[in-house]
Amino acid sequence: MRGVVALSVLLLGAAVGVQAARERYVPAAPQLLPTLWMRSPAALDRVALSFDQIVADVYWIRSLVYYGAVRQSTAVVKNYELLYPLLDITTSLDPRFLLAYRMGAIFLSEGYPGGPGRPDLAIQLLRKGLEHKVTRERQEAQWQLAHDIGFVYFWTYGDYEQAAEWLDRASRVPNSPAWLKPIVAGMLLRGGDRHTARALWEEIRRTDVDVLKQAAELRLLQLDAQDQIEALHSSIAQLTLSTGRRPASWEDLIAARRLRGIPRDPSGTPYVMHAETARVTVAPHSPLFPMPDQLTPTP
Repeated sequence: MRGVVALSVLLLGAAVGVQAARERYVPAAPQLLPTLWMRSPAALDRVALSFDQIVADVYWIRSLVYYGAVRQSTAVVKNYELLYPLLDITTSLDPRFLLAYRMGAIFLSEGYPGGPGRPDLAIQLLRKGLEHKVTRERQEAQWQLAHDIGFVYFWTYGDYEQAAEWLDRASRVPNSPAWLKPIVAGMLLRGGDRHTARALWEEIRRTDVDVLKQAAELRLLQLDAQDQIEALHSSIAQLTLSTGRRPASWEDLIAARRLRGIPRDPSGTPYVMHAETARVTVAPHSPLFPMPDQLTPTP
């Protein structure tokens, strides 16, 4: 009996040693890309029977996890291919799922690599919600989805006429907020300036939905960063004109008493100044990266 126990202990120790050696010398198997086995919302609706809303919640959570995993991955090329199909299934199973339309559109329109950079799919998702009978019967959903379509045109495409048209459509929905009409007027008058962008994001930040609040807070910080970058570019231009030489680093500006120290973006991360061009950007590891660059400077 003792011999059997001793042999078992010996074999167990050998197995542990073999496994350790395998993990050290044999490369890990590559991670498989997530797979969406059923891409048809109609087919999944039949399978879900009377549990559509529960399955929609599952697919919404899966959409969030998928988007977050791809965004945070260290892959050289980030593949967001499944994001729209996941959101399409979610909103087909539960057409009342207003948050999935609105937040999903933000995910889709986010510029690469922070998102897929597909504002066309964001608008397609929002229009799907707007045209669905369930949401057409809800005034709040009507103006919010029309507002979001206008916002995608404004923020991502810089198409101020389309943006104003959709925001005007939102303002004409009964019981829509009074602040929509001044926003439309400001956009038509001044185009795509930061004053209008800030006003839109400030209103979104007042919503009761936490994820929309967080998105608005990030965008407002990015607008602050755009103002700061513009001021830094002005200081760089002034120093270049006075010395005849373009600064190559922050130290040049500090030595010339144009700055007191290395400037930081609103998140506290130091800005990057590119030596060859003196162009200022947020650092790739900043929470504000990637920055939207479609908006024209504030007059």
